[in-house]
Amino acid sequence: MDALKEIGVGMLGYAFMGKAHVNAYRTLPYMIDPPPALPRLAAIAGRNEAAVAAAAARYGFAAHYTDWRRLVADPTVELLDNGGSNDVHAAPCIAAAEAGKHLLCEKPIARNATEAKQMLDAARHARVKHMVAFNYRFVPAVRLAYDLIRDGRLGEIRHFRAAYLQDWLTSADSPRTWRLARETAGSGALGDLGSHLVDLARFLVGEPTAVMARTKTFITERPLPGGDGTGRVDVDDAFAAVIELEGGCLGTLEATRFALGRKNHQVFEVNGSKGSLSFNLERLNELNVHWAAGGPGGTGGWTEVLVTEPTHPFIANWWPPGHVLGWEHTFVHEIAHLLDAIANDRPVAPIGATFEDGYRNALICDAILESAAEGRRVEIG
Repeated sequence: MDALKEIGVGMLGYAFMGKAHVNAYRTLPYMIDPPPALPRLAAIAGRNEAAVAAAAARYGFAAHYTDWRRLVADPTVELLDNGGSNDVHAAPCIAAAEAGKHLLCEKPIARNATEAKQMLDAARHARVKHMVAFNYRFVPAVRLAYDLIRDGRLGEIRHFRAAYLQDWLTSADSPRTWRLARETAGSGALGDLGSHLVDLARFLVGEPTAVMARTKTFITERPLPGGDGTGRVDVDDAFAAVIELEGGCLGTLEATRFALGRKNHQVFEVNGSKGSLSFNLERLNELNVHWAAGGPGGTGGWTEVLVTEPTHPFIANWWPPGHVLGWEHTFVHEIAHLLDAIANDRPVAPIGATFEDGYRNALICDAILESAAEGRRVEIG
């Protein structure tokens, strides 16, 4: 058997998403049999010397930097995993592409479509592999929904509705972090949560063509971290949108970080002429299916499918039937897909979200903001 290819990983950022990605890199080699490649934790970068040094030691990276430029220049880094704040997505990814590094960037790919297009152009010109970390594509139940829709089992798709609800900003005492400033985040609940819904709509049912939307900022001033006064909030706290999709499908999207009692409530439903599907991220091993009378599955009632059978997507690498997976496993599936694309020169799309998907996502998010600001229907270019 040929030796597995090693791929040196350089990570920008080490907090929430960094932890999730490192868990995947470390889990993948012994759970995916055989792994597509062996990730090697080459280097990690962050602004705070003490914090990034501690993260390097904790996660097992061979080197650490406080300047992302040194990370990109490190010859042992072959894949840049960019989990930094949204304002440091574009420049490091563009520089890494120009240096011939493959790219994994957290969502949203950029603060706006202009930045996203620059990143896409750089990745295409460099002919490197590129993926946006829309990890919910790699939930087994979501992938099963994708397969059923692509196989025509739902017939003509008529409706897509999705919501993503959290409550961590409900209190006016919550500090103004980078996620609440347009300069660093680009948008608020829209980019943070809504970009996932836009990606799921595109992944499952097709391309949005027009949108009508509203946004709302409930608390416009928040305390600055450290207690040094207050700062202005200039991004959306919530949005709601009606979208038109190719093929005549009608959709609704909603996201907020002000839904008291909701911690990570993401749901979607797809309605077709032959059947319907519904999914709840907080019950991510289940896909609810309804078939028209006489269709596959029986008499037309809703059926809860536990997506843990050996024939279901991704499950062969894990446990016996009925042993459920968790949120963290989506990153294992996602990163394994990218490493396979790199090691074996396979396409990232359509299962993975490429920088083109990230750019199209950004165009739609920009159109939602434009529609909300101008109070009109906006066609998506």
